[in-house]
This record gives sequence, C-alpha cells and structure tokens, in this order.
Amino acid sequence: MLRYWLCFASAVCLAGHCGANYCRDSNLCCPGRDSSCVVQKAHQNAIIEDLTDKPCYCDHACLKLGDCCPDFRETCGVIDCVVSSWGPWSECDTKCGSGSMMRSRRILQSPARGGRHCPSLVQRRACQEHTGCSADSSVPLKAETAMILPGELSVSRHSNDTVDIRKNLRLRNPDDPESNSHREYCVQFEVTKVSKACHTDSDYKSLREGHTVCVMCETAALRRDLNWRCDGHGVPGQTTRFFAMVAPLCHGKWVRSEQNPDKHNDCCLKPNFIFI
Repeated sequence: MLRYWLCFASAVCLAGHCGANYCRDSNLCCPGRDSSCVVQKAHQNAIIEDLTDKPCYCDHACLKLGDCCPDFRETCGVIDCVVSSWGPWSECDTKCGSGSMMRSRRILQSPARGGRHCPSLVQRRACQEHTGCSADSSVPLKAETAMILPGELSVSRHSNDTVDIRKNLRLRNPDDPESNSHREYCVQFEVTKVSKACHTDSDYKSLREGHTVCVMCETAALRRDLNWRCDGHGVPGQTTRFFAMVAPLCHGKWVRSEQNPDKHNDCCLKPNFIFI
C-alpha cells in the first residue's frame, strides 16, 4: 500500500512539474488561458505554509491574473508595447471661441505574445482663442456672467438719494456717469435654469424656469471698456449665466430674447433686476 501511494504521488508531481520553480525548467509556455500550464512547487495536496511554494503559471492569462512564474516573460518572449514621449501641443483648431488642441505619440515597439497593449496615442484638451474674432463677435459675451441686484434698488426709483449699493461694490465710471444717462437700456431674458436658493429669497422670486425677466442697465453700471454696455448683458438666442449679489447661492442660466436692447422697452418701467 505504501509503495502504491508513493508511485501515485510521484505520478501527480510529474504531471504538475512538482519541484520546479520556473517555466524554463518545466519547459512550459502556453498561449491563451490554460490551467494545466502550471508549475507545482510542492505536492498539490500539500499544505502550503510558505507563499513561495504556491503554484505559478506559464500561460498568457497569468499576466492578467498576476500568478506568472518569475521567468515567464523572459522564457515565453513577452513583449510590452513601448511608446515615445508626447509631442508638442498643436495650435487651437479655431481662431475665435472654444476649440481643441491635440498632441500625439508613436509606437516604438508593438506588443507580442500577450504583452501589454499600447495606450492612447492621441490626447486632446480644450482651448480658447480670440485672435481671429471680429469686432462684433459674440464670443466674449457668452463667457460673461451677469451680476444682478433687485430692481427695487434702481436709482430711478430709490428712496434715499445719498445711498447707492453699487458704489459700495464697484464704481464703474468715475467720470460723471450721469452724463451717460442716454445710454441706459433694458434687456429681457428667459430663465432656463435656476438654483433652489433663488426660490427662498423674496427679492429673486421672479427667477423661475421658463419665466421672462427684465434687467436694466443703468448709468452707474455702464462700462466704457465694453463700449458703453453692462457686463453680462448676453447674446440673443445664446445661454449665459447670472449671479445674484445679495443672495450668493442664487445663480442660474438664461437666454437673452431681444436682438437689440432698448431703453424704451416697456420692461424698463419696472425692471425685475439691475446690472452691477
């Protein structure tokens, strides 16, 4: 009986290459996934006390499973993909507005016999260009965010002539803004998105998705550097952003409805908001 067991154990070890440690010693190198392509460092029924005695594999699947024998790559000729360094970024693919630029790298060594695949050879990133924008381009306007205050603070209807909240924020035109009163105008917007904070503030309750609001550009908010308009007055048919000054968590998006803002617009009689 003892001889029978020894013969059986020897046969099992021979089939699993018991006692070997490397693919080279076991003469093993198998394509794909092959669970029989294994090097048994100890008897397969033995209790493994040392992790170095765990079986290792010589099939290509061991690269993904992480159980290859130490010499698998060398013995089986595994070649990983090798790529060059990244090249320089290209120029922005537009001369006005949002675009993209790219850079690339090339393959120096193709993968073979289960080696690591090649990574991406192209990268892209966003860019902004204004060098080719015409004088009337709307690109800068799309990037602006309108800073607004409640219409009740309009200087045309203020209750205290000595107080103007905007003077505490920023004085746009120190050169006697009253002389530019003829430049005032109003803009109508359709609200497309609004934060929940706007719903809880009574001064901004008119900001509701789908509602139309009127914003007045008064003399104190006119910008000489913006060709005598207010910052953030938007682009017809284009989505832009707004931000409420006295309610910091109130913000959202809207679309300007008119092609040309007009001082004589009916909404100027009682604007919902004023620009800063």
